[in-house]
Amino acid sequence: MAERKQTILIVDDEAPQRRLLAGFVASLGYQVAEAESAEQMLEQVAVTPPDMILLDVRLPGMSGLEALHQLRKAGSETPVLLITAYADLREAVAAVKSGADDYLAKPLDFEELEAVITDALHPDHRPAPSGRELPQLPPEVIGTGASFQHLLETVSIVAPTEVPVLIIGESGTGKEVVAQLIHRWSPRAEKPFVVANCAGLPETLIESELFGHVKGAFTGAQQSRQGYFRAADGGTLLLDEIGELPLHLQPKLLRVLETGQVMPVGSDHPVPVDVRIIAATHRDVSAAVDQGTFRLDLYYRLNVVELRLPPLRERVEDILPLARHFAQQLTGHPVRFSPQATQCLLAYSWPGNVRELRNAVHRACLLGRGDVILPEHFPPAIAMLAQAASSNRATAGRLSQVERATILATLAECRGNRTAAARKLGLSRRALIYKLREIERENADGGNSAQ
Repeated sequence: MAERKQTILIVDDEAPQRRLLAGFVASLGYQVAEAESAEQMLEQVAVTPPDMILLDVRLPGMSGLEALHQLRKAGSETPVLLITAYADLREAVAAVKSGADDYLAKPLDFEELEAVITDALHPDHRPAPSGRELPQLPPEVIGTGASFQHLLETVSIVAPTEVPVLIIGESGTGKEVVAQLIHRWSPRAEKPFVVANCAGLPETLIESELFGHVKGAFTGAQQSRQGYFRAADGGTLLLDEIGELPLHLQPKLLRVLETGQVMPVGSDHPVPVDVRIIAATHRDVSAAVDQGTFRLDLYYRLNVVELRLPPLRERVEDILPLARHFAQQLTGHPVRFSPQATQCLLAYSWPGNVRELRNAVHRACLLGRGDVILPEHFPPAIAMLAQAASSNRATAGRLSQVERATILATLAECRGNRTAAARKLGLSRRALIYKLREIERENADGGNSAQ
């Protein structure tokens, strides 16, 4: 039996515009329905709800925004894309508050339209670069760049196995999120996922915390404790900040990994455990081996598969999707970032990586009340980038070096595809073309030939 085609309802009072959109939507493989007024759309939705609605704002009689309000009031959760020839900030805010999933301005960029439709109807369809289909991603895992997609592909290959994994990355890059993804995609997914932070455990108690102890094993041990290894039995244990594990405990950890048995403190009887080990660290463990602070045999035992998480400054294309995700997570609805705020996000180096981005966005949403984020809503270190860029343009009429470098790097990554580059930068295609012309003028003014 053939799979049902998803239906997209096109609402526009201009027949040529409806035909244009209908032809494009049909070429993407969707079923098309049409309505020439908001009233007609509401009647059709009541009888046969579509999978998505492309809704023009300016309609005779009831406007698109009024119709959207009626839809949401009636309890409809159908994705709605508003199309407007009056794409100012005020209308964008009104669209978001009324429950629109997104909005596009006329004249439409069809590559952008296709991306919005795909995001709305196929949010979990994120193929790896090689074409390997990934399992379903949880909403908190966001990454479209080649390096992050390659990481996800490796995770999908490693997860079903039992091999230990060592995750290396700067603080805040999401090492625990990746570890949880490995567990989620493994046969152990229904069993416990336990995190032991080696840096956060007191050195005098770390052995007891990891391997457990029996009652009376030491002063204060008034009852037995199973420890992290036995708590994770059957599941996955993340040894976070493994590089901070004291040297004298490393042979004991190595023995547990080799024998599959833990020896609780104060006990003479080993206890078998069945645990998948994932280790994570922000340190260079190979350098620690050279310095004699980490055992070579333990390093090789843990590092069967090594995953290196790229810092956020190397994932520029993921900054805006992550920021939008964190904003919606806090406010419960899509949040818009002004062009200046977008520039701040892309220009900042993010030493705290994804964790710092999440905190900055949460602060901005609270100060901006979740409608439109402006530079002044960010922490000062980020907000000042907008002032610096504005000052540079005021004095020299030129793009900042950071903005120029970001645009050219993103365009190169997208192999010259301006629409894809604009999407990654959080700009409209027209805005990107304007900036590229500005760069060309600067090159000409400086006597440099365009590359």
